[in-house]
Amino acid sequence: MNSFRNSPFFKIYISLGAFFCIVVIGMAGFMGIEDYTPIESLYMTVITLSTVGFTEVKPLSDAGRVFTIFLITVNLAVATYFIAQLSSYVFEGEFSRTYKLFKMKNSIKELKGHIIICGFGRNGREAAGIFHNSRHNYVVIEKKESRRDDLPFEIDYYLEDDATRDETLIEAGIEHAAALISTLPDDADNVFVVLTARELNPNLKIISRASNDSSVKKLKTAGANNVIMPDKIGGAHMATLITSPDVKEFVDLLATQHNEHFSVEEIESAITISLEELNCWKQTGATLLGLKTSEGEFHLNPISKTVVRPGNRVIVMGSKEQLKKVQELLS
Repeated sequence: MNSFRNSPFFKIYISLGAFFCIVVIGMAGFMGIEDYTPIESLYMTVITLSTVGFTEVKPLSDAGRVFTIFLITVNLAVATYFIAQLSSYVFEGEFSRTYKLFKMKNSIKELKGHIIICGFGRNGREAAGIFHNSRHNYVVIEKKESRRDDLPFEIDYYLEDDATRDETLIEAGIEHAAALISTLPDDADNVFVVLTARELNPNLKIISRASNDSSVKKLKTAGANNVIMPDKIGGAHMATLITSPDVKEFVDLLATQHNEHFSVEEIESAITISLEELNCWKQTGATLLGLKTSEGEFHLNPISKTVVRPGNRVIVMGSKEQLKKVQELLS
């Protein structure tokens, strides 16, 4: 039913369905009022609706004439609606817009391991920019279409809908998504999105925005893996720019700069190997920054004797080609 309603031809189908109903009503009316046979009733209905002016099968009674007037009036209304919809589709670009939306929603159904961004304010835009640069598939859910204006990049998947609705999250492919970021301005809405998303996909990684300290615990209880408070981070960022400006700018560069020549990524190991044996720099040219164990413990600037085990994640910096070589060494 939903796929039918989302079809680009939905309004055209409605018009055709209404016309079919008029034909059925016309046949039933002529059979009941004038005692016509089914073929005679169909013939009378068709010549009445088409207004070709052929002679009636049999002379109409007063009740038959009134019914014919009703049939013509209703048909004119349906025909006017059909022509208006067809004109809108052809001349105002409605068909093109509807078809693109229909095609996009079908494409979202094919996505696997993508990221869903709920809310497209300042935080949502920044996240989308990073995902765009790192070539991650992502779906944006935002009530306002205008939020896409003046962007330096194109968004492939944009749903103009309410992120707090289960149907919207399902339409965004939450069952097959890898992560969700909720950046709605209201903490209560973020809690609702997190709670719903966790229920729909228990394995989903969820990051949520919070404005108040009291909301952090609620969001984590609802199922958020991490909760970010932009105001606090902004204040800490400004303070660090005074105490260690170059270090802060360098860290920001690592976090946001992603292209073919430079990227920072985490790569999961499938083998057991020491960093000395791996010899990352010599074999690939990439720089190993740290290691995260399967227990969640970080080792920054680990020594050469450190052993990487299956399930551990190494954090490396380099070009796409260099990172690909590291991936091959750890697989």
